[in-house]
Amino acid sequence: MAEGKDVRPAPRVVRVDHRQVRVLAHPLRIRLLGALRVQGSATATKLAELLGTNTGATSYHLRQLAEVGLVVEDPHRGSGRQRWWRAAHDVTNFEPTDFDDDPDARAAIDWIQGNQVRLLGEQAERWFAVQDEWSPAWRDAFGMGDALLTLPVARLQALQAELWQVLERYREDADPAEPGAEQVQVFLAAYPLLEGKR
Repeated sequence: MAEGKDVRPAPRVVRVDHRQVRVLAHPLRIRLLGALRVQGSATATKLAELLGTNTGATSYHLRQLAEVGLVVEDPHRGSGRQRWWRAAHDVTNFEPTDFDDDPDARAAIDWIQGNQVRLLGEQAERWFAVQDEWSPAWRDAFGMGDALLTLPVARLQALQAELWQVLERYREDADPAEPGAEQVQVFLAAYPLLEGKR
């Protein structure tokens, strides 16, 4: 270990099970979990203000997430009746085929993946609306691109694994206190080119 370098704990990862994925496939619940991962621990009241909803709904859905172990009470915060919540994990993993034997869980995964695509579109639209307020360096660094590859399934899986390793390395090396550092959301997607296929 290099002297003076902070050692960060490895991200807490969960491979969601059938019950967890069915609970997570809800618009407010997925936003609550995301907010806790991005913003850190919060009360139901704070989350309701952040997400533009009411405290009763936020409290109810936090309890639903807690029942399946996706959020937990933060033991270092809160007192008395004030409950602070935190995400139980930093990363949610799954393979879509994990749920092939459960139609309800399969539908939940389809909804979650569709929500990721909707989130990407919303993030892009928000960026387009404010990009002129950012420096040229940031405008050149942000954005997206695509590449057309012809690969067998094993090579596509290897490519995705390698890209995730790169992303994890950058996550581990991230220093939120570094001057000029901004939170950045990176999406990784690979889909078949279906034009001309039956």
